[in-house]
Amino acid sequence: MEDSGKRRRRGAVLAAALSGAMLISGIGLWATDSWPFKDRYCWGAWEQDSGPRFLGDYVLRDPGSERRATESGTPGSGGETATCTLTVTSSDSDSDSDSGSSSTTSPTGFQDRLTLSYGPVPEAPDERRDWIDRYFDGSASALPDGLDGLVGNDRAMLILPEACDVAGRPSAVTLWGESWGDGPKGRRAMPLTLASLPDISTMLLDAADVGMRKAGCAPEKPLRTSAPMVRLTEGGDRPGDPVCRIPGVTFPLDEDERYEQRVGVVGDRLQTCSLVRRKLGSPDEPAAQFVMAGSPRTAAVFAGLPEGAAHGLVRTACDGRDTVFYARVAPGLGDGGGEKDRRVFERFTDAVGKRIGCETAKTAEGTEGTEGEAR
Repeated sequence: MEDSGKRRRRGAVLAAALSGAMLISGIGLWATDSWPFKDRYCWGAWEQDSGPRFLGDYVLRDPGSERRATESGTPGSGGETATCTLTVTSSDSDSDSDSGSSSTTSPTGFQDRLTLSYGPVPEAPDERRDWIDRYFDGSASALPDGLDGLVGNDRAMLILPEACDVAGRPSAVTLWGESWGDGPKGRRAMPLTLASLPDISTMLLDAADVGMRKAGCAPEKPLRTSAPMVRLTEGGDRPGDPVCRIPGVTFPLDEDERYEQRVGVVGDRLQTCSLVRRKLGSPDEPAAQFVMAGSPRTAAVFAGLPEGAAHGLVRTACDGRDTVFYARVAPGLGDGGGEKDRRVFERFTDAVGKRIGCETAKTAEGTEGTEGEAR
């Protein structure tokens, strides 16, 4: 019969063997990216291969592809904007090695980049307007279930609850996608679809929940949607007459330039439409933007901007709620807040005000926009 010392030694050897087997098994799982060793990105908000196309293995199908995340700051730290950039890259240099030649062509490849940001909307007026032009673009659909946000193929935005405000400015979570390809003609911008709209919405809300928890302003229940999203018409159209289907809004568009109008959300509390100038191989350039915002959190985004027709912004009350009418026209189409821009703005506020039953919009605009100015 074995003594107790031998039994203890044999038990220790068996335990060590089992531990080694588990370690080897774990290394194998990690090497194949199997559960539970999935990569997590952007403060832990997203998990590798969790559903959305941009997080999946499909985007890494080309040789030499890789995905990396870089964080800058932490949500809620000093009220500053924190960002996380998730990049998928692939590169390939064609060589005539089969023929024995050492000559090479220019490297080819791509870079898809998704930037997640958490923080207050910009304070400087011009930066705020650029932010509005980007995330209120007519290509984006509205989030359902009363959430104040928009989601498009390559962008998304969610305005957070008032508890997350910083220095009187609303905080927001945004997603912005870009794609660049390298080829014989150099580096060129390309269209990008991050995922399906429901998947992009999930990514947006997951990032918002993580960001609000880190910033200490998360609500008791996580933000979620259950209703289906209403997808807008794919792509865009050549500008019609009137532009953005707003009666009276017209522009002298250069026929040599390629313009596209994106008629977005048309509702009682939100209306968006964008006019962009398109150039092959370059990012789209905003040419004109129109927004009517009638929910408290969305209207708060425009607080602090200069008001009046010359500035393309009027704030009024519609059925007792704060409502904002906003327009921005690029210098190439407008006259920098002069008579031409004011006429366009007046036609916009008049047409949209009538559509939503808010006749006070024109009165408020006229008072704010014409005081002390020649007509």
